[in-house]
Amino acid sequence: MSGKIPAVILAGGLSTRMGGGDKPLRPIAGRPLMAHAIGRLAPQAGALAINANGDPQRFESFGLPVIGDTVSGFAGPLAGILAGMEWAQDSESPHIVSIAGDTPFFPADMVDRMLEAAGAGEKIVLAASAGRIHPVFGLWPLGLRSDLKRFLAANRRVMSFAEAAGYVVVDFPLATAGGNSVDPFFNINTVDDLATAETICREWKL
Repeated sequence: MSGKIPAVILAGGLSTRMGGGDKPLRPIAGRPLMAHAIGRLAPQAGALAINANGDPQRFESFGLPVIGDTVSGFAGPLAGILAGMEWAQDSESPHIVSIAGDTPFFPADMVDRMLEAAGAGEKIVLAASAGRIHPVFGLWPLGLRSDLKRFLAANRRVMSFAEAAGYVVVDFPLATAGGNSVDPFFNINTVDDLATAETICREWKL
């Protein structure tokens, strides 16, 4: 079932804590973060797209469509989710999945567990771990596309939209690497985070 779910990889962050540029293009274990995210997501989903603004050619090597925000200004991940919804609106799937392009270790069963939690309802499903919700990792009903477009005119917070539309949470356990606990939604924000990710890749042989 999950193989039919289209998914969008959000790659529009400003990366201010790493000196700017495209975080998902930073290498770990000899490959860009984006390649790790794609490798993790592809077995779980159907068609994939990258949400990024600016010149799409910088992501050309990944062989995926690059879709820009459809609202003006840097509107953050919620605008990327809307862009993904609009890209996927003609698919046979009632949902779209979103993930962050700077988070290479998210669970391999994430989409299946989200679909199970969604059931037949129209609620948003968000991932959580270690007592924290990760709102850009979500399963989004495409029927909410018009509501999201209106919402973005006044509010750009992902959780604010989820709260307004209604959501459920799927909690994922911590993993381990080298005897240490690893949050599967650990995202790369700093140079030190890159070093930590390198260590995890070696432990997991990624």
